[in-house]
Amino acid sequence: MTKLAETLANFFVELFGNKIPGEVTIFLISLLPILELRGGLIAAALLNVPLWKAFIICYIANMIPVPFIILFIKKIFEWLRKYKFFNRIITKLEAKTEKNKDKVMRYKQWGLLLFVAIPLPGTGAWTGSLFAALLDIDIKKATPIIALGVLIAGIIMAVLSYGTAALLGNEPATGMITQLLTSIA
Repeated sequence: MTKLAETLANFFVELFGNKIPGEVTIFLISLLPILELRGGLIAAALLNVPLWKAFIICYIANMIPVPFIILFIKKIFEWLRKYKFFNRIITKLEAKTEKNKDKVMRYKQWGLLLFVAIPLPGTGAWTGSLFAALLDIDIKKATPIIALGVLIAGIIMAVLSYGTAALLGNEPATGMITQLLTSIA
């Protein structure tokens, strides 16, 4: 879990505050790259959204971009390469994919699953979908693997954000991330 995701989740919670329902806030956060489900669950704990409701909202929102990324990212990259600024970013993304290609391809589906499932910086559904597209992994194979990876990452983040008691019985949020962020606020 990254400090960046915690900081950004906290920023959005403060930005939207009472202006929109917490459920909408966590849905929007979970749609975003970098934050994804991880940031959504952190924000949900801060907003006191019940765990199971938050988990479902964050999971669905995080999965929405997956098929679109797999199907269209190569065409989008092709179009964006016309612009120098985007060409540099795309080149870096492709280099990152190439750097991690052996790890993912060595273990095939297991490599993609682990890459998405472990909530570390630069991993998740967005990057996993990008990898799947750039490595030409078929959408019918990649989507269920990414979905399972997001589920595993969600369970890990639910424990970190809400604590094990909440995971088992919907108790108030007492996860280590929630405790840290509420002590700072």
